[in-house]
Amino acid sequence: MIADRQRGSSELKEIAILFLKLGTTAFGGPAAHIAMMQDEVVRRRQWLTQEEFLDMLSATNFIPGPNSTEMAIHIGYKKGGMRGLVLAGVLFILPAALIVSFIAEVYLRFGKLPSVSNAFYGIKPVIVAVVFQALFVLGKAALKNRTLYAVFVLAIAASVFGLNELLVLVFSGLLTLLIRRPMKSGPLLLGVASIFALTPRKALAFVTLGIGASKFSLFSLFAFFMKVGSVLFGSGYVLLAFLRTDLVEKYKWLTDAQLLDATAVGQFTPGPVFTTATFIGYLLAGPMGATVATVGIFLPAFVFVAISAPYIYKLRSSSWIGAILDGVNVASLALMAVVTWNLGRSAIVDPITTVIAIISTLLLIKFRMNSAWLVLSGAIAGILLKCAQWF
Repeated sequence: MIADRQRGSSELKEIAILFLKLGTTAFGGPAAHIAMMQDEVVRRRQWLTQEEFLDMLSATNFIPGPNSTEMAIHIGYKKGGMRGLVLAGVLFILPAALIVSFIAEVYLRFGKLPSVSNAFYGIKPVIVAVVFQALFVLGKAALKNRTLYAVFVLAIAASVFGLNELLVLVFSGLLTLLIRRPMKSGPLLLGVASIFALTPRKALAFVTLGIGASKFSLFSLFAFFMKVGSVLFGSGYVLLAFLRTDLVEKYKWLTDAQLLDATAVGQFTPGPVFTTATFIGYLLAGPMGATVATVGIFLPAFVFVAISAPYIYKLRSSSWIGAILDGVNVASLALMAVVTWNLGRSAIVDPITTVIAIISTLLLIKFRMNSAWLVLSGAIAGILLKCAQWF
């Protein structure tokens, strides 16, 4: 009994240390965060196999909310049960929420955001390398045959041509099932295809319907962000569209300029992009508003993962669900590949950033360097290189 208690305490301590570090150093958005988690929990600590990590990634893509936070919560549950679930999620969110709150206070006092362009000049190419390394490693585990290679290519094409991310995942899973079990899965495919025939415009109307009253209060702020966290699929850019529809146009709680600044803060700070909500809450009601908004937008993620996490491994044992998961896994990687390409176009802009990206990739793949240290090194390199240009 005592040994079990000590082992449990040790596992919780490991979870706390890891996700506090990731929450402080994980720049670059959900794809980069997930890549850093893969490096830490699969390659370095071996808490999960590549296949287990991919199944968790698929599960997070199928529930609304911030993907990288949900991955942290899943990993915490796998390593430390319900206590690990809570600890991993909270400590991944907390550093970003505190940093964003500090920036919001500076913003309120001086009316502008602090400049971080020099640091991000060096961070961005490192982030591209981190995500590429994760794609390389996870791809070897996920792309097990020609069928899955074909689904991967089709998913990339569908994403590039603008198909909704959730639909890319659903149809990739169903296509894999159809190829493996063509006779028995036909009726299922027709039924699911009809369910997911919603257009993005109809989905947006559903999400924004009746979110709350326009009169501001802490309760209405909490209710608004909890609803967003409960229904939102996609990236931080999708979050921006939803927030603008309600907070700027409908309720007029914010101006366009304030919303864009809030989104920028969520993008350039470490940890979850959804801490945009923290910034907005601080602008509207100070530290209490920041707390209420943060809890509101992230609380559904804890609930969804707590409900779904125990069933991931049971579902894998079914041949039908296993086929769907294989398809969804490669579609998840396809979406990451598209994000990596877009990140690369904006991050690798000259010979210096090209060299940083190449060196970072070699250090990650060949020498297994810790990605968190690489990100910090990239920030320092960016500042020094930009300063050198002044002389």
